[in-house]
Amino acid sequence: MFTGLVQLVGRLKNVSFQGEAGRLAISARFDAPLQPGESIAVNGACLTMVEQQGETLLFDVLKETFEKTALRDKAPGAPLNLERALAMGDPLGGHLVSGHVDGTGTVMKIEPAGRDRILRLAAPALLHDMVAKGSVAVDGVSLTLVDLNARAGTLTVHVIPHTWNQTALAALQPGDRVNLETDLIGKYVRASLGHSRTPQPVTWDALARAGFLD
Repeated sequence: MFTGLVQLVGRLKNVSFQGEAGRLAISARFDAPLQPGESIAVNGACLTMVEQQGETLLFDVLKETFEKTALRDKAPGAPLNLERALAMGDPLGGHLVSGHVDGTGTVMKIEPAGRDRILRLAAPALLHDMVAKGSVAVDGVSLTLVDLNARAGTLTVHVIPHTWNQTALAALQPGDRVNLETDLIGKYVRASLGHSRTPQPVTWDALARAGFLD
């Protein structure tokens, strides 16, 4: 599990493919030692670090991950948001993020709003799992949904200067794809409601049986 609070911005060194999988090499230097096999969110996608060579981190990536995320769009030198998995007792400063990317969105517009930035993203296939003022992870960054436009298939988030300057979001341009993970709790609630029985109408008899009427 992650929180959507980026700890470090690394740089993509290269991507190599072998059969159905690939390997990412990322240049990054964490303050605390890393252990082979630990999970790290790379632009919001939970990946397993298989090897560390100095300041180069190596990740094996399944073909499905490349197909369902925007990682395949990145060229050598591209900045990548990195976050190590939560340890027991760590503060939860953002929101619960699983690192399982639901899909991608496309940057439609980036506008200044005072010192903030407004990102408008197109993601029509994912809007059904989003709620205005709820949470969304954009390239692994925990943000609040400001506005949803179902007709246009877009969502809007505001990014404060600190987040903009300390993450790879600052490198985004209109037309870029981003990884999106909708709110974990919201998805479980929606799935639960989808499997519930058809609600029964409220009647006087039903209220009496429930003990609300004498």
